[in-house]
Order: sequence, then C-alpha cells, then structure tokens
Amino acid sequence: MIKKTIGVLTIGQSPRTDIVPSFQAILGDDVCIKEAGGLDRLTEQEIANVYPDEGDTVYISRLRDGSSVKMGKSKILPLLQKEINELEKEASIIIVLCTGELQALSSNKTMIFPDAILKNIVAATLQLGTLGLIIPLEEQKEKMLQRWKNFPVFVEVASPYAKSDVEQAAKKLKEKGASLIVLSCMGYNERHKEEAIQGSSLPVLLPKTLIAKIASEYL
Repeated sequence: MIKKTIGVLTIGQSPRTDIVPSFQAILGDDVCIKEAGGLDRLTEQEIANVYPDEGDTVYISRLRDGSSVKMGKSKILPLLQKEINELEKEASIIIVLCTGELQALSSNKTMIFPDAILKNIVAATLQLGTLGLIIPLEEQKEKMLQRWKNFPVFVEVASPYAKSDVEQAAKKLKEKGASLIVLSCMGYNERHKEEAIQGSSLPVLLPKTLIAKIASEYL
C-alpha cells in the first residue's frame, strides 16, 4: 500500500512532539506526516528578530526545545510560505498548525486552516449561545475580539506553553455566560481540554484533535 503524505506546518519549529503523535493516532499508520516549521532554518539570533513590532499581530508557538516564542505575523508569513513551497512537493494536503488568520499563505495543494474551520463550526453550533475563548497571550485579546466580532464572545487568557490555570479560565467564562469554549491555539492538548471541562462543564473544542479528524475524513 502506498502511504498518503500530509504536510504539517507549525509557525514555530518542528518537530511538534506535542501535536503530531495525536495526529498520527487519528490519521492512522497508512498516512505519512511530513513536518516543517517557519523557524526551522533560523539561527537563535534570527529567531529573536521575528519578535513582533508595535501594531503587528502577535502569535506564539513552540520551539524545538519546548520553550515558546512570540512572533509578528508580518515577519513569519514569508518564512511559512517558503516551507509550504517545499512541503507541497511531497504532500497531498498541508495543515497549518495555527488558529490565527493565515489565509494569505497559498499552495497548489489543498490547505487546511484551523481558523476557518473553527469559525464555521462555531457558526453552525452556537446560534443562540455565547462563545468563550481561551487564548495564550493577553496582548492577543483585542484582535481576537475583532476576529470573532460576529459572535457574542468572552475571552480569558491561559497559555498552553507556560504554567497557567486553564480550569480557572474556563470557570470564569462559564460565570460570564459562555455556552461553548474554544481553546484558541494549536498548543492546547487533551489535558487542557479536560481541565476546561472540569472548570466549566461546557462543551470544549480542542483544535488539535478536531483538525486531525477533519483531515482524516478528507483523506
């Protein structure tokens, strides 16, 4: 049997040992996962230079050593595009491991953008309720509210890359009136989802497993 190959693109560094094993378990052994990262080819000093300038959209992702780094959207887009150009030589589809708006990226292969999928799922399931978002960084709040302006929404901060209280953040969202919680970063994992459920007793969408399941259906 010829294995299908999918490309998995992180905005930080690959390999994403915190994400890809879950992808592989969902996609199955007949799928080969090819990883790449926007920061893979950069030196430590060059990585420091992707720090966001004032006014730029702020993203955060994981480095190979398990630490995290903040990045400016305008600085990482060209880096990501270069990696896509290489991934598409082998992959039949490319999954972008970021819940931010990165549709400016392009490929001649099918691309899966978690941001677009999340918005459509929320629109389909939350006609009457209020959305609760848990995000990694305080400085992302304003732009996150703009991105989700078509929905009634509350936001709390609890980073997946540092010691933080996801359970408490989810509890606060429930108290404010949220009826559905989205963990708005690919870095959140199954443990974070359980913590959010424990804190809120609400439905919780985890992008990591959600996107893998959608990719599995597509394949």
